[in-house]
Formats: sequence, structure tokens, C-alpha cells
Amino acid sequence: MSEYFRSRRNINILFLGGAKRVSMAEQLIKAGAGFGIEVKIFSHELSPCEPIASIGTIITGSKYLSPEIDTELDEIIANHDIHILLPFIDPAIEVAARCKERHPEVFVPVSSEEVAKTMFDKMLSAQAFENAGIPIPTTYNDSFTFPAILKPRKGSASKGIIIARNADDLNAATDPEGYLIQEYISDREEYTVDCYVGTQDKEVKCAVSRIRLATAGGEVIRTETRRIQALESLSDEVLKKLHLEGAVTLQFLHDLETGRFLLMEVNPRLGGGVICSICAGANIAKMIISESIGINAMPVKDWQDGVLMTRYMKEVIFKNNELQ
Repeated sequence: MSEYFRSRRNINILFLGGAKRVSMAEQLIKAGAGFGIEVKIFSHELSPCEPIASIGTIITGSKYLSPEIDTELDEIIANHDIHILLPFIDPAIEVAARCKERHPEVFVPVSSEEVAKTMFDKMLSAQAFENAGIPIPTTYNDSFTFPAILKPRKGSASKGIIIARNADDLNAATDPEGYLIQEYISDREEYTVDCYVGTQDKEVKCAVSRIRLATAGGEVIRTETRRIQALESLSDEVLKKLHLEGAVTLQFLHDLETGRFLLMEVNPRLGGGVICSICAGANIAKMIISESIGINAMPVKDWQDGVLMTRYMKEVIFKNNELQ
């Protein structure tokens, strides 16, 4: 990395779909200040009235599946001198991966477009997990054992999930081929692992596991870090076998009856609850800023167990599309 990057004193970060990620923006600004760098936040959104406007500048634009999105982002990167680009919703991950290829001057800590495409399709990702020898819930094709869980192949935030307890329940799935169908494990716990893999050395910098204690609309609102050796080892295996890099969020299911940890999904982006892991000592925001200026991020293995994060709602008011 050239001396230009090391001597930089300002960084402009573009969020893709970062509407509610005010806390993450705060962490990035704080991390930049630790390097003597002023961080400014921009966020590409469909609406100008999103909470991120309270700390950054919103740039309204197209949906991430729109054919014009690449050209649109090229213009934003040029017009606002963007140095770092971070996706926060699933459809934006592939877009970010393409930007990474077109803009080597911009730091985009995400996996390849091929990996992003696979992870965004639950059917393809389940096949990739099985091929890599990673334990997952039993996947059904022609025959079923009830209860079963049906997940939309390209859904997110737990939307559209169906729990089928008998054959009649399957009728709720109007397009069975549009779902991944797996065994449903009712006696379970769910864990998220917030990870960062170095974009240059491919070293696992952190893998912080936390139990999901309460969610709302698919988003965690209460979570606590838990040190579980088996889960840490499995997370490290997943990251390496699937060739992931940058910010990655792993979702595991813990079968309380058998003790198995089973991989449910991989989101190759920052998760909504990553603030808990940052506050536990794995400062992923600092890792991102560090790598963006050419300084190798240091691995963090001694993060703190038992750090509880709970969330509350805070209002952001707009009048005539203007922040008040």
C-alpha cells in the first residue's frame, strides 16, 4: 500500500443500505479518530428519510437489482471521493463485490461476487456447505420428515419462512421449488458469529460468537457473547473452507437434544448486532479502517465473554424530507 494511503487524514465511507446502522457509523468515526483520520459517512438509500441521516449524508438511488445500479455507484464513488464501501443488506453484497473489481482504489472488504451469489441463494449455499463437509440441518428434496422448515431461496430477515408440521402445511408454499426445505429443530438455540478475515493475508482476525436472545423483524435486539470452543473452531473452518474474506456474519443453530452446532447461513457482510462484538473487544470497525490505510489488522482472540447488548428505539424526525 502506498504512503498516500498511510498519510490520509480523511476517509469517506459509502454504506449500501445502511439505513439503521447509526451505531456502526459511530464506531467507524471513532475508529478513524484513533488514527487521526476524519471519517465522513454517506449512505445509498431508496428514501432520503432514514435514521442514518442523523450522522451522515443520504444519497438516494436505485434498487440494488436495478440494471443501472453499477453506473450509478460509479458516479457516486467519483463525485464523493469514496474510499471505503460497505454493504449492509443482502442484495447489496453482489453489487459491492462488483465495485471491488471495478474500483481497486476503493477498499471493499467483501468476498468475491461468485461467493456472494452462492450465499444469497439458500439452496446453492446449502449445497456448498455440504460439499465442504460443514454440518447443516438435513435438507429434504423428494421425501420429507415433519416438522420441516421452508426458507425462501433468496429471502432475508426471516421473511416468508414456513414451519410445516404435516403435508397440508406444505400447501402454504405456492412454489415449493422456491424454498430450501430442511429439518426443523424446535429444541434449539441460535448463535451469530461476527467475523473479520484479512483481505490481504486471509487470516481470521476475529470470530466472536453470541447467542441470539431476542429478535424483532429478523433483527437481533438482545444478544450476549459466549465463548464456546467447538463453535469457534467450526467458525474458523467455515471461513477457510468457503474462502470468505472481509466482514462476515455466520448463523448457527445449536441442537440442544444432540449438542450439534449446525450452520444455517452465511452473510458475507456486517451483521446488525456486530456492535456487541465490537464492545466485547473485537473492534471490527478499527480493522476496516486499519486495512483501508494499508495497516495489517491485528487478530483479536481475547474478546470478552458474557457481554450483553440490548437495544432500544430512538426517533429521527424529518419534515419535508429535511432532518430536524
